[in-house]
Formats: sequence, C-alpha cells, structure tokens
Amino acid sequence: MEHTGSAASAARGPARARNRRGEGGRLRDDIVAAAVELLDEGGDERAITLRSVARRVGIAAPSIYPHFPDQPAIMLAVVRQEFTALENSVRAALDRTDDDPRRRLYAVCHAYLEFARLHPERYRTMFGGLWMPDLGDNSLTKQDLATLGDETMRLLAGVLGCCVDAGQSTSTDPSADTVALWLGLHGLAHQRTLAHAFPWPEDIADRIITALAHLNTSDT
Repeated sequence: MEHTGSAASAARGPARARNRRGEGGRLRDDIVAAAVELLDEGGDERAITLRSVARRVGIAAPSIYPHFPDQPAIMLAVVRQEFTALENSVRAALDRTDDDPRRRLYAVCHAYLEFARLHPERYRTMFGGLWMPDLGDNSLTKQDLATLGDETMRLLAGVLGCCVDAGQSTSTDPSADTVALWLGLHGLAHQRTLAHAFPWPEDIADRIITALAHLNTSDT
C-alpha cells in the first residue's frame, strides 16, 4: 500500500508550494498556463481536463474550483488570454509602422497571419477547433463567447476605414468588408496549418488583402 501512495503522488506531479499571503491570484495564472502547455503539447483541447491541469500544476483537482467552476471556464480563460496576445501582436505591428494607411492595413493583416503561424494549436482553439462549448451544460454565457476577438476586429476595421478615408480603398461598406477581409485571413491561416506541402504563392496574403479590402492597385 505504501508503493501505491507513492505512485499516486508521482502521477500528480511535484507538490506545489503554498502561495504567500497576497499571492492567491498566482494559482489562477498557473492553472491557465498549465492548460496552455497541455494544448501546445497535445494539440487537442480534449487533453485539458481538471485532472490533467491539476497534475501539471501540482495540486488536487478540487483546488481548481475556487478559481474556475468547470473545464469550459478554464478554456475560456485560455482563449481570452490568446486573443489578448493576438491584439498585442497587432498593436506592436502598428507601432512599428508609419502613418500610411495602406501599410498599416498590411501590417495588421500580416501580424494576424504571423500569430496564427507561430501558435497553430492556440489559434485553432480560439476560433472553434474542437472547443465548441454547449452553453446549457457549463458556466459560460452567450456574452462570454460573443465578445471574443472584438478588439482585434475593431483594429482591423479601423485601418481599413483609414484606407477608405485616404482614398486608398474603394470599399462602399467598410463594416462588411472588414468581416470579408477577416474571413480571408482566417481561411488562409487555417489552410496553411493543414496543407504545409501546398505550393502557396509568395504573395497570396497580399493578393487576399488587396482584393478583399478593395485597395487601389494603382497605389502599389
């Protein structure tokens, strides 16, 4: 029986040090970080369970409940974190770009595609993947899901609108064309992760951006 207890302890992973006073929030961050690690390693959201996350952090599964009521709540925290990372990548690209609206639009779009390339498993999960929670069976609400990615979409709409204002885009419906442009970027990002051997044209991203944003080709 002593060997059984030792084996169980080993399976849970190393015991986690108790937080100091004022560090209770650190456990929540550790839980999310562990879930991200499991996603990156396994490439499958189904690998993220309360037990697997608890083992990775080095805690008992019930210790998760004060921070997350269920597995979908952990996944929502992961997805929100990655949308923030995507937004930060886009903003950083804009900070490195001059004031020309066209170049700023390209910077946003290429930053978006680069994020998807660098983090394919996270990106897939952000936009559905196998993570399609049934709102009636967990703690998530419709509003939780409806607002995901809003800020990145606003940034994309903003740079496209600037192209229209500068006469660099002939879009007559920037709102609808922002959605169309996002769908084009998303489709390319998704297919690139699935079809590595496909002979993608080197300028395929720019072709998509130019066409869907209705950019004036005479400006190139």
